[in-house]
Amino acid sequence: MALDTGSVRHLHLVSDAEPDEGFAVVGQPSVDEGVDIGAALRAARTFRGLTTQDVADATRIRQSYIDALEDLRLEELPSRPFTIGYVRAYAQLLGLDGEAAVLRFKNDVPDDGGELRAPVGVRHERDPRLALVLIVGLLMVGAILLWNVAQRAMDKDAPAAQVAANTAAPPSASAPAGSAVSLGAPLPAPVESTTPEPYKTPGLDDAAANGGSADAANAASKARATAIAAGEGEIDAAHVAALGSTFKPRGVIHGAAAADSSGVVLLARKAATLVVRGADGSVYFARQLNAGEAFRAPRTAGLTADVSDPSNFDVYSGGVLTGRLIAKQTGLGKLVKPAA
Repeated sequence: MALDTGSVRHLHLVSDAEPDEGFAVVGQPSVDEGVDIGAALRAARTFRGLTTQDVADATRIRQSYIDALEDLRLEELPSRPFTIGYVRAYAQLLGLDGEAAVLRFKNDVPDDGGELRAPVGVRHERDPRLALVLIVGLLMVGAILLWNVAQRAMDKDAPAAQVAANTAAPPSASAPAGSAVSLGAPLPAPVESTTPEPYKTPGLDDAAANGGSADAANAASKARATAIAAGEGEIDAAHVAALGSTFKPRGVIHGAAAADSSGVVLLARKAATLVVRGADGSVYFARQLNAGEAFRAPRTAGLTADVSDPSNFDVYSGGVLTGRLIAKQTGLGKLVKPAA
């Protein structure tokens, strides 16, 4: 039984893949028909009973391009490479030799070497930012020029600077002989001449620092002289004490409280650096001590004192002065005075 197709005259199957060439029909005009390739394509299309819209739907080429191609209105077609592709696709749809159609097109329309043209309908838009940058640049240049002109006008209208004449001062008139001369009030005496430096009794500071004991003052004086002779520099008398002297706070005491102390106190005789590290190398205490400041060691085992100058630290153990540090690194546990 025959398939009823209704009133449909043509059935075109178009896929996204490249279309296969059609098949030639007996009696169909060839690519050599007519005065040019456009007339040959029109004759073949008319022979098959197709409209330009049918061709446009099958080849996905604009109908306006199909009409312009059949009339060879090149000014309405895109650049030559696009047009050649259209000719090949059009011919293959009609069952003609696509390459033969392209060859005749090239013969009918020789290449004149013109510039390529984009397909019709493509708009060329300029970047609006370029115009904005150009406008901003012109405004900046205009502002600079206007500022320079204004500055020149202001400098021109400004009055010239007046320079005082370098004239010698008129000589002072000398008082006539025998006339009275007026004198001002007497100037106050200089401060250093009216406030004499207070007198210090020799050995008084040493005695005060050691509880008023004359023997302790003599020992402290000898210790200071020994330190100066050893190249340690001048030591403040208030921070010099004799061996066996009782510890007396002379400044801030850092470190542990008295109840948690191991009994060891390091007293700075003058400014020096003290760093106390734990057994694992972690820093327990680090500070630049001023003269008179002290560090009270805790009962923590394994602490080590690292100082910048061991001779600047007096060691007190059990509340009495036992000596000075002798090395830059000293275990604080070794400074604890053994029980009697």
